[in-house]
Amino acid sequence: MNTQTQGSVPHLLLVEDDMTSQGFFQFALESLPATVDIADSFASALQRAESAHYDLWLIDVNLPDGDGPSLLQRLRAKHPRVSALAHTADASTEVQQALQQAGFSETLIKPMTRDTLLKAIRRTLAKSTAGSDSCEATEIPHWDEAVALAALNGQQAHLRALRELFLAELPSARDAVGRAFDRHDDAELRNQLHRLQASCGFVGALKLARAVRQLHNTPGAPAARQQFDSAVSALLG
Repeated sequence: MNTQTQGSVPHLLLVEDDMTSQGFFQFALESLPATVDIADSFASALQRAESAHYDLWLIDVNLPDGDGPSLLQRLRAKHPRVSALAHTADASTEVQQALQQAGFSETLIKPMTRDTLLKAIRRTLAKSTAGSDSCEATEIPHWDEAVALAALNGQQAHLRALRELFLAELPSARDAVGRAFDRHDDAELRNQLHRLQASCGFVGALKLARAVRQLHNTPGAPAARQQFDSAVSALLG
């Protein structure tokens, strides 16, 4: 696990007071090209956030001096654009719904697998990267190398192979989205877009990910469909 900020490498804050759980997270996160800071309480998390910028918060729901939703509210007051993942041993539907309403992107149930944790981090980083440029006038690049390499532990060869597979399957995904859009089947459209959003995140297809997100949010909008088709066409050449 890196201990120094390195350019565009993601900077994560892990908030966890249990030493065994901390050990698991540290082991699991070692494969990411990321800087990871650790806070073991509500107060220390706030202190960390005062002195550093983070791309993602991983917050324990139950802390010795507070709770995860309250901590997220405090953090978001100063850093409204940063995404957050909750982790808890409580698998009840009520708790997960409450955490979603509190603003967490996803809830991870402990104990979790290393793969589950890393996939959630990659999805969330990809979504936040795609959404961060939504109000900017600058041209959004088609590919984001930093996000893609973070998802593949810096392996360029794996990234090339995965992008080849992604581009080979993209025409079928585009057609499935088009059919659902033309039939006004919003449920199927969102299902197809959800699957494509995850794929975009793994390969760093930044501009297409943004178009997918906009079409997901406004499934009946012709302008969003046009933007989606344009982003796909640009990637397929």
